[in-house]
Amino acid sequence: MRQVARRRPVLLPALLMLAAGCAQQAAAPRINLSGFPPAFKQGYAEGCESAGSRSMRRDENRYQTDFDYMQGWNDGYSICAKRK
Repeated sequence: MRQVARRRPVLLPALLMLAAGCAQQAAAPRINLSGFPPAFKQGYAEGCESAGSRSMRRDENRYQTDFDYMQGWNDGYSICAKRK
């Protein structure tokens, strides 16, 4: 019984990590965005997500002031809208 008690502290964190991996997250783009700035990648992901939903996900202030975010959002929306 002592061996079971020793394994229990390891088993619980492992199960929690497994459950966290199954949590629903924003859809990652299925395109290679390596080499693009983080603002572009975030804009792309949000634009792509908006293309497949009834509500638009976009940071309006950032869209107006951050060229990389705006370009990523536009690209993500137009590319994903064609796929859906």
